Amino acid sequence: MAKCAICDKSQSSGNKLSITRSHISKRSPRTWKPNLRSVKADIDGQVKRIYVCAKCLRNGKVKRA
Repeated sequence: MAKCAICDKSQSSGNKLSITRSHISKRSPRTWKPNLRSVKADIDGQVKRIYVCAKCLRNGKVKRA
């Protein structure tokens, strides 16, 4: 399972809810996956390819090579 190298964000799970007749009648499992990007980053003076979530990339937590 892929995971963000910076914030350790990974897949989470829960229920998909089906709304019928104004109340929840059926539940089925589903997963939410993080928006991961493969990025060449400068880590400890070396250029490495890591998986980073889009939020960490947008917030500048990763220095791109």
